[in-house]
Amino acid sequence: QVQLVESGGGLVQAGDSLRLSCLASGRTFQINAMRWYRQSPGKERELVGTITSDGSTNYALFVEGRFTISRDNAKNTMSLQMNSLKPEDTAVYYCNARLVVSIEATVEVWGQGTLVTVSS
Repeated sequence: QVQLVESGGGLVQAGDSLRLSCLASGRTFQINAMRWYRQSPGKERELVGTITSDGSTNYALFVEGRFTISRDNAKNTMSLQMNSLKPEDTAVYYCNARLVVSIEATVEVWGQGTLVTVSS
């Protein structure tokens, strides 16, 4: 199995940048796609972006070109570089990994989340 731990959250001002990290451990060879989600108070968890095993990325519309997801498979890490942060980016950010356990079956693993607060 795989465990995920996020880090890098904190309090920043609007317009600032912040870099979040996700460290995977365990059976990391099973990891395929990885994702960043976020959840604001009173809102459902929403997808921020996805990065595949070969590094292809896709982002939610609200990212607006401000965020970049990267991964280092050798180090079992994934990062979320956030620039030009807005107050509406305030949320708990979660790391998610899609694990391939067989040809026809996959499972998902979640980290505990890290809080990002953007003040105006």
